[in-house]
Amino acid sequence: MKLGVYTALVADRSLEEALRYLSTKGIQTVELGSGGYAGTAHANPDELLSNGKKLAAMQDLLKKYEVEISALNCSGNPVHPQKEIAQKAHADYEKTILLAEKLGVDKIITFSGCPGDSPTSQLQNWVTCFWPPEVWGTILDYQWNEVLIPYWEKAIRFAENHGVKVCIELIAGFCVYNPETLLRLRAAVGENLGANLDLSHLFWQGADPTEVIRALGKAIFHFHAKDTRVEPFNTARNGVLDPKHFSEALNRSWNHCTVGYGHNNLVWKDIIRTLRLVGYDEVISIEHEDPLMSTDEGLTKAISFLRGIMIFEEAEGMWWV
Repeated sequence: MKLGVYTALVADRSLEEALRYLSTKGIQTVELGSGGYAGTAHANPDELLSNGKKLAAMQDLLKKYEVEISALNCSGNPVHPQKEIAQKAHADYEKTILLAEKLGVDKIITFSGCPGDSPTSQLQNWVTCFWPPEVWGTILDYQWNEVLIPYWEKAIRFAENHGVKVCIELIAGFCVYNPETLLRLRAAVGENLGANLDLSHLFWQGADPTEVIRALGKAIFHFHAKDTRVEPFNTARNGVLDPKHFSEALNRSWNHCTVGYGHNNLVWKDIIRTLRLVGYDEVISIEHEDPLMSTDEGLTKAISFLRGIMIFEEAEGMWWV
């Protein structure tokens, strides 16, 4: 396995400054934002697809600092009920695939998206339960069968034609948020669609991380290392569904945190072990969203924590062989 970083955490630096900084930390791969919510700080398709010199300069920087690109991230909502938002997300998606092809990168990361509850909606509608009756019989049927599956059938063909795999991040707020929904969409549109597994979104839902990994198996294409702490006092009062902003961390039921600060090393050892058992032996890409730690502190602690586990597991894996 290789240790990587999602460079959103250093989006305020130029690509060279980011690579120089990350290389001093021993990082081997980077995941670069190329559109959508991810931004385009380090991989702007409009610039790189139209300017061969800029593309070559980017490739030279990667060679200089001995860093590879694990994936391009264009996470957006391509099935948003407002057409201009959906079209922008779709354009980012297609341009990201074209850029990945030019760079020799075989994976892009995005979200499944979430439609509204009908063709006249203006805002997305994430369904979390089967009642009242119109939810199951009307809303979910519309979202999945009339919007989501038809969109991704075409979108996946575009990716396949350019030799790129699509990694859907399982995240609340969108139609794909757990293994069951990821596998449902994959069964409908093909095996070129898989998961960018970020367990921080599954922890607070109450899922067991190793069971999630076993359920997804070969459908895991990419992995984010980020932790979540479920706050027991707040959860005891209000449960885990919590729309409060992250700035209200004291009163939230759960909060993202640096790896190791939500779950201990035994949990993360089991995660790395199970990833390898199902055949995933690629990148562990650190994503930093801990509001209580600076970028440097959070990244340094995450690297130290994961490197120890990955080295231990590598040695143990050799013993099993």
